[in-house]
Amino acid sequence: MSYAVQPSEVAAARERIEALRAEVARVYIGSPRVLEAMVVSLLARGHVLLEGVPGVAKTTLAKAFATALGCTVRRAQFTPDLLPADITGSYVLSPREGTFQLRGGPIFANVLLADEINRAPAKTQSALLEAMQERQVTIDGDRFDLPAPFLVLATQNPVDLEGTYALPEAQIDRFLVRIAVGYPSAKEEVLMLKTHAAAPPEVRPVLSAQDVLALQSIASRLHVEDDLYEYAAQLAAHTRTHAHVALGVSPRGTLALVQASKALAVVQGRAYTTPDDFQAMAPSVFAHRLVLSPDHEGDAKARDAVVADALAKVGYRRAVRAM
Repeated sequence: MSYAVQPSEVAAARERIEALRAEVARVYIGSPRVLEAMVVSLLARGHVLLEGVPGVAKTTLAKAFATALGCTVRRAQFTPDLLPADITGSYVLSPREGTFQLRGGPIFANVLLADEINRAPAKTQSALLEAMQERQVTIDGDRFDLPAPFLVLATQNPVDLEGTYALPEAQIDRFLVRIAVGYPSAKEEVLMLKTHAAAPPEVRPVLSAQDVLALQSIASRLHVEDDLYEYAAQLAAHTRTHAHVALGVSPRGTLALVQASKALAVVQGRAYTTPDDFQAMAPSVFAHRLVLSPDHEGDAKARDAVVADALAKVGYRRAVRAM
């Protein structure tokens, strides 16, 4: 049974979130918005796709974030010869007992680091679909629940196309947010050089699996006005009728926007959501879900332009309620 979130709960949650961000910031030096989006995705029970050129600390950020959560972490390096069973696991024969026993793959962890996810073929990428959506895997007809919480932190290089396999729309849609990790500013890069001149600092766990579940519970119970539900639906509907879009945001994307907006409100210390939350999260939640028309498919900024157009043309109106 759910109950309303109290301001004291949000205040306590924000303290834990700030401790998490401070710990990760000891290792990762870059835009604070990137880390904020990862925290939002964690609270919203979503998965993260980190996208950026090599050398911008995508893997470093993912490892530091996972370690600071204090949860079980497994890493999978995606390569062209990786098989689905290498991710989910398989039954192997035990010579001593003469029976088949399950040898679980790296997916049986609270946090799965999927490094360079677009270097594996589609059949291996598809091994994550059931896990990301239903928090379970099926191996030889047997269903196994994944530990809670469960989070996929995936990285990919958007520039290097040789030896890579583009993620299908069905899998892209299962990532709550896609975060562009760009180059650091000159000041940040100098600080990074000073910080990592000797041995880099080690990240310490500041949360636990139970702490994460508690934070997720708070975010899921946050109050959302009916007007904001309508606003989210109208933003998604606008993308479906845009002239430059062949396939707009799915209902899963609309739900993701609501979840992410609630999580952002918790991160910012509020027990309620506002239109600003929806507007802030729409680019990260919507843009990667759009399939553009052939005339605009090659334009890297076209997806962001569609979302910006939706935010500009779809206004938020608070309904007048009878007393």
